[in-house]
Amino acid sequence: MVRNGPSLESLSLNQITTENWNLKEAVAGCVKAEISWISLWRHKIQEVGLAESKRIVADSGLQVSSLCRGGMFPASTAEQRQKNLDDNFRAIEEAAELGTDVLVLVCGAAPDRDIDTSRKWVEEGIEQLVPFAESYGVKLGIEPLHPMYAADRSVVVTLDQANTMAEKYNDNQVGVVVDVFHVWWDPDLYNQIVRATGRILGFHVSDWAVPITDTFKARSMMGDGVIEIRRIRKAVEQAGYNGPIEVEIMNQAIWDKPGNDVLSLIKDRYVKHV
Repeated sequence: MVRNGPSLESLSLNQITTENWNLKEAVAGCVKAEISWISLWRHKIQEVGLAESKRIVADSGLQVSSLCRGGMFPASTAEQRQKNLDDNFRAIEEAAELGTDVLVLVCGAAPDRDIDTSRKWVEEGIEQLVPFAESYGVKLGIEPLHPMYAADRSVVVTLDQANTMAEKYNDNQVGVVVDVFHVWWDPDLYNQIVRATGRILGFHVSDWAVPITDTFKARSMMGDGVIEIRRIRKAVEQAGYNGPIEVEIMNQAIWDKPGNDVLSLIKDRYVKHV
């Protein structure tokens, strides 16, 4: 069923959007703003520890939409690739402990200028994770990133690639995460969303304002850029996704604003543009 408009009940704060807040502050902000979902980042969890993070979230009553991130499989040496894989095993355990069944995979870049081998390492890494993740009740969500991130963050840069990797597994094991910032430009986007029916594990929103001057902190608040957010949201829901919608924005100007003001703006723009 496609929603005519977004329900605030589906809104999730992706924790990176309020990067200057620690976990306790982000959780308290969500409670105050009556946002019922949060997506957690592992570096924020590490600041206070897994047990304390679990307690903070559980006491708040918030639901955890996903854990970010696993992945980063490629590396120049077998030893480092194994370390990266071991970190993914820990991420799966953390996701389960924190009460989410989705681990977002940012798959990793290409060392030594060998992008084909890096993509093979990504596939091999996912293959090794699947049985372990399934044993914890955690699904792996492959998130394709915009091609400008191929050099430093992910060699998986289209939804087509992500679908092809995910389709090797059952839809309750591996799926895809659709982030409008990363996929809006793709001329095959809507065909690939249909192809992903039943496999969409997450949907992320922000916007693409021109010009892009800082690739990592490039995202803008919904409504400040060129992305057809609502059209993509409707397509994702037509493909069967009716889960939480994460607002994920890396932007220094937004980080520097008071967090409560950011959450108020998010709610306003979410209703207007998502």
